[in-house]
Amino acid sequence: MAVPYIKDHIPSSTARNRRPGLILAPRFITIHNTANEKSTARNERAWLVNPSNTATASYHIVIDDREAIECIPTNEVSWHAGDGSGSNSGNRTSISIEICESGRYERTLENASDLVAAMLKERGWGVEALRRHHDWSGKICPRLMYDNGTWKGWYNFKDNVAAKLAVLNKQEETDMETRPAQPDPDPGEGGEQMLSAEDANKIILFLSAAYMSTEVAEARKEYNRLANELRKASGQLPQ
Repeated sequence: MAVPYIKDHIPSSTARNRRPGLILAPRFITIHNTANEKSTARNERAWLVNPSNTATASYHIVIDDREAIECIPTNEVSWHAGDGSGSNSGNRTSISIEICESGRYERTLENASDLVAAMLKERGWGVEALRRHHDWSGKICPRLMYDNGTWKGWYNFKDNVAAKLAVLNKQEETDMETRPAQPDPDPGEGGEQMLSAEDANKIILFLSAAYMSTEVAEARKEYNRLANELRKASGQLPQ
C-alpha cells in the first residue's frame, strides 16, 4: 500500500461500549464515508475517545490521503452498520472501513482501493465480499458514492478494487511460476506439513476466546504471538 498502515487501537475501556470485545469472524468488508469534509484519519481516531462523543458507533479502519489507522482489531466487533447485533448483521459479520472526505479525496479513494484489494487478497476473497453501509441499514453511505441514487461512485470503486486485486493475483501467479521448485516435505523425515489458512483461522478463532477472557498483558501478548505463528505457518501475513 502506498500510505502507512498504523495500528492505534482504542482501549477496551472506551466509553459507550465502542470496543465491545466481541469476537468477529468476518465474511465481508463494509465501506463508509465519514460524513465530515474537514476530518482526517487522525481526527477520526481521536473522536472515538473524545469525551464529548456520545455515540456508540465505531469502526475498524479509517483512511485518508496520507495514512490508514486501525482503531479496533479486525477480529473484534465494531458498531458501524446500524443493523443491531444479530449473528448475520453487518456489525457481526464485517470489517468496517471509513473513507475520509477531507484532503485529496481522489487520492484517498486510490489509497482505499489499494487497502481493500490487499485485504481481499490476504483473505482469499473477491469483490463480492464488499458491502456498502447502505446494504445493511439503508443509510445513504458511503454518501460520496451515491450519485443521486445511481451509486455510480460505488460501482466505480468496486471496479477499481477488482482491477487491483487482479494485479495482485497475477503477481502471485508469476511469483509461483518463477520460484524454484521446492521438494515436498517428508513428515517421516522431520518435514512439516503447512496448515491451510482456513484451519489456521479456525484455531485462531478458538484461541481468541482465551484472549478475550483475560486482561493480563503478557497473556494477550502470548496469544498474539501464537496467532501470528499460525498465520505464518499457513502462508498468511502476521497482524
